[in-house]
Amino acid sequence: MLLVKQNFPDRAIADIPGTVTKELQDAGFGSGLAAGASVAIGVGSRGISNIAAIVKAVVSFWTAKGMNPFIFPAMGSHGAATAEGQADVLAHYGITEATMGCPVRSSLEVISLGKTPEGIEAFLDKYASGADGIMLVGRVKQHTDFEGKIESGLFKMMAIGLGKWAGAKNYHTHAYKLGMETVIRSVGKQVLGSGKILGGMAILEDAYHNTAKLTAVPVGQMLEMEESLLEICKSWAPSLPCDLDIIMINEIGKQISGAGMDTKVVNRGTAGEYNPWRNTPKMERIYIRDLSSLSYGNGVGFGLADVVHDRLLAKLDPTPTWINALTASTPGAAKTPIHWSTDRECLDRIALTVGQHDVSNVRLGWIHNTLELGLLGLSSNLRAEIEANSRLEIVEEEHALPFDAEGNLPFDVFVKDTGNSH
Repeated sequence: MLLVKQNFPDRAIADIPGTVTKELQDAGFGSGLAAGASVAIGVGSRGISNIAAIVKAVVSFWTAKGMNPFIFPAMGSHGAATAEGQADVLAHYGITEATMGCPVRSSLEVISLGKTPEGIEAFLDKYASGADGIMLVGRVKQHTDFEGKIESGLFKMMAIGLGKWAGAKNYHTHAYKLGMETVIRSVGKQVLGSGKILGGMAILEDAYHNTAKLTAVPVGQMLEMEESLLEICKSWAPSLPCDLDIIMINEIGKQISGAGMDTKVVNRGTAGEYNPWRNTPKMERIYIRDLSSLSYGNGVGFGLADVVHDRLLAKLDPTPTWINALTASTPGAAKTPIHWSTDRECLDRIALTVGQHDVSNVRLGWIHNTLELGLLGLSSNLRAEIEANSRLEIVEEEHALPFDAEGNLPFDVFVKDTGNSH
């Protein structure tokens, strides 16, 4: 193996609270509300860099305006589809009443906003519906399930996030035939019709998972601005540098991606399709080693792998995993793949299925997770491709995979001082 650095542009914002405040002020947030108004701030379940600092700055802005903000989870069925579980997800990110200086109100109760022209009943979090205004804080990024002009972002939060479990189940069922982008647009417009939405704070991350852009999005410009921001995200998106026979991933988890791993990085469909995404390196086999502790036992997406380590199965909680998979109408994401108790056996056995008679010809990649692609391991038979790619830099010369006596690999092999890589 060779330890390789991918040199992406560093777009990290230095002053996150200051940027949030300036964006909200310049966009005129709060101008339509009277002093003392209640503002519900919706926060999702993804592992967004600096999310606590961003949300804290939003709360401080509204407090300074003389408003009464509170936070609520906007995360569909996540947190095992319970009010306590969703509050726990936020708490793990450092978002609590004590740290934010405002209440955190979590509930699965919703009110109906009627049906869209497409016949989709829309729902809204009950606590949020009682506020004078609703603001969303979320990351704009590519969605794992589909390609479109609107994918994962504020509009999706207005639909699936604000609709809680009731909405998430309903919308994914409609999306099975209508398509997810159609559902997101349809329900989003219905929620806008409630008159409660103030807009949102859109978060964009660079290829190093840094907070790279913070944009206040007023309610009247949400659709157009999100389409524009998604184009920026797509142009910044990191990728694996070449086709691989096996991609070995240290961890998956809900804070990493809705499917546990970014399907557009590993080129796997949410129904298990091999290499469905165009202009993306092909991955013949996926091996997942572990489940992140920040996923709270939700292993959804592990079913898309070809092989997993037994340690992942030991940490998997069927309840949130199955709820998530069934709510999203993707039962294949929760199927149990082939599995063994050591990394060596998992790799040895799956290496025989990629059409190579000589294992030394197997093209192997090793990453920590699909958010962190700045540093990766690549098998030495890829040296010529690495050296021909100006984006890549070999930072450690080839060495054997460091198996221990039991046949397992470490998890900290990528902890190196290599600049912005994680």
